[in-house]
Amino acid sequence: MTRSRRRRPGTAFVVVVLCVLGLLTVVPQRATAAPNYSGDPVHYWNGVLLELFRRVDEPPGKVTRAAAMLNIAVYDAESAYQRTWHTMVYQPYLGAPRYSGPPFLEGPDEEERVIGRTAYRMLTRLYPSQANFLENRFQNRFGTAPDAFDILDILVVNPVVQQTMNARADDGHDDPRPYSADGVPGAWRPTDSKCTAASQAATPFWGEVRPFAIPSGAHFRPPTPQLYASYDALLASPEYRTQVDEVRRLGGAASTERTVEQTAIGWFWANEVPGTYKPPGQLLEHTSIVAAQQRLTVYQNARLFALVSLALADAAIAEWDVKYLTPIDLWRPVSAIRDTGLDPNWQPLSADRNGVHFTPCFPAWASGHATFGGAWARVMRGFFNGVDAITFEATTEDPHSPVRTRRFTSFSQAAEENAQSRVYLGVHYSWDARDGLKLGDDVAGQVLATKLLKIT
Repeated sequence: MTRSRRRRPGTAFVVVVLCVLGLLTVVPQRATAAPNYSGDPVHYWNGVLLELFRRVDEPPGKVTRAAAMLNIAVYDAESAYQRTWHTMVYQPYLGAPRYSGPPFLEGPDEEERVIGRTAYRMLTRLYPSQANFLENRFQNRFGTAPDAFDILDILVVNPVVQQTMNARADDGHDDPRPYSADGVPGAWRPTDSKCTAASQAATPFWGEVRPFAIPSGAHFRPPTPQLYASYDALLASPEYRTQVDEVRRLGGAASTERTVEQTAIGWFWANEVPGTYKPPGQLLEHTSIVAAQQRLTVYQNARLFALVSLALADAAIAEWDVKYLTPIDLWRPVSAIRDTGLDPNWQPLSADRNGVHFTPCFPAWASGHATFGGAWARVMRGFFNGVDAITFEATTEDPHSPVRTRRFTSFSQAAEENAQSRVYLGVHYSWDARDGLKLGDDVAGQVLATKLLKIT
């Protein structure tokens, strides 16, 4: 893509004024290389985000919060660029300052600089331990060091990053309180050698994190599984017994009833072991695949990734509210099957890189994979004007998956398979999948109805 090399008249004047005001810091110059602006910058920096997910092993809520903060900052910075030099078609998430304009001209590679410098600074705030890695990724893209002076940092990048950080200050993401198990049959308990104490339960109060778009984590809370109000009533129900028997037969490591295709589906959507891009990252990668296939513009990409990330972040909050803050903190299939004597030696198909079987260290109901999938599919349909039937090749990074891609003919097909995969992997019940899909769809509907709307 050809990029303008026009220099903006008046830049020298701005620099002189900044020097007089004492705002300009002289930074030692380093050797530079030619920039490599290959591909869309929104795709590039979301690719960097996925690399961070692989490098930093975090629970789902923290992953989705980081994605949302990155992509709303990038979207607001891109909105500021559009407002300044072109036309801002959609509302910003927080704000999009007009930072220059006629009679000046747009600077060389200005859209690339606005997005890239915003993304770099946002990610260094979120992942300070990865500073060297991020500096390398910046230099690979720009050919210069990130601390080299750029007037856009002062005019738009730093204000957008700071407004994003301010908006998420004290949102509850760092709540240190440990989980206390209910301690009765049916209630979640530690599951295996990777999860030996209730205090290890992952982010038990994430459901109280301040959402990005929905009113609260509990706003779309589904009923307790099949409307059962107590563990005793749940365990005594025929539906519960049916659910347990299904996952026992189809989700066990030694299952003889699970088909080859069902096994492939279970592994394809897993992506839970360290070194993978994690389930939310998989959906961000699928967003990139569809966006490239549909040949979206930079502005369209910024908005799509922001909408997807907002929906995934609020889906995590709503999902963790269901897992921990409702009357039923449902135990995992491995507990329901082994601890009640149905099959003392039963193991889920789910396994780490070494083949050791494990179950995620938090309650079963509802499924996070299903909730993320439902949220993603609803946003994708909404963004593409209600069209669900778009064919795409999805990817996986799970080391056990027998294939690296699967072909889908609609967003809802992918989401439903993602949800059902958790039964085949032996870590969820069918109602976890059904309720999760509905919860994610509800959350995403709220995001689409209230955020980044077209300016009328």
